[in-house]
Amino acid sequence: MLVGVASRSDDKAQSYAARWEIPRAFGSYQAMLDDPEIDVIYNSLPNHLHAEWTIKALQAGKHVLCEKPLALSFAEVDAMQAAAEETGNVLAEAFMYRHHPQTLRVKELVDSGAIGEVRVIKGAFTFNLTNPDDVRLNPKMGGGSVWDVGCYPISYARYILGSEPLEAFGWQKTGESGVDEVFAGQLRFAENVLVQFDCGFRSQFRARILVVGSDTTLSVSTPFKPETNEEIKIFRDDEVQTIEIPGQELYIGEVEDIADAILLGKPTRISIEDSRNNVAAILALLQSAREGTPIRIQ
Repeated sequence: MLVGVASRSDDKAQSYAARWEIPRAFGSYQAMLDDPEIDVIYNSLPNHLHAEWTIKALQAGKHVLCEKPLALSFAEVDAMQAAAEETGNVLAEAFMYRHHPQTLRVKELVDSGAIGEVRVIKGAFTFNLTNPDDVRLNPKMGGGSVWDVGCYPISYARYILGSEPLEAFGWQKTGESGVDEVFAGQLRFAENVLVQFDCGFRSQFRARILVVGSDTTLSVSTPFKPETNEEIKIFRDDEVQTIEIPGQELYIGEVEDIADAILLGKPTRISIEDSRNNVAAILALLQSAREGTPIRIQ
């Protein structure tokens, strides 16, 4: 049950609560943490505030579902994990697509050998960002297209392959603020399986995943924000197989996942180690783009 919303001012909190018919409004983040009737916090703050307020929430006795990316550095991830372990509270990263039946079906198909051996995974996530004051353009707030949307194809590929990349190479086009506004990256996995993706704020909306196998190619046209009545297509020579996915509301899976972890003691589908490894890939890609050379990952 959604109980309350917090903002930096009481007016903003009250306005948002009235709009969405939320029972309580808190005029500060700390006020929400001080409420003993709040059990779980969804941290949707800008990237640079994920670690600070997640740790505060955990220490206040709250479980936390933290928006992606979980954090911006290894030190932040490790501090968040330490707080979760010390308090015994649940912490999970809110990558909503990972819980959707479509994603689980793609993983099942690849693991079963339905497309043969995976050779390449290609992904894209782009859109036009028109607000020059958007926090995603602010380097001090963890801005940049890789942290915002590139994290999706990176996470998707890692999940489908069930392993971690060995090497990263990235290219970027930076904007006036210095953040990457257009980015193209490549990750090399064991046995030279390659992942190629692009992301950015300066082109039309695109979201897709192609899993190229030795026998077929699997295409996902709505990989990151799937809902109901989705389709997966498998291409084999001139034949096209369509797999229909009934699906579900996009965000319900991550809510049920953390509820099961809290109430039933089940492990979260996305572990903190998983989240840390996604941060590792992102940091390596950004370092590669800055230095113009491949980067070994950890």
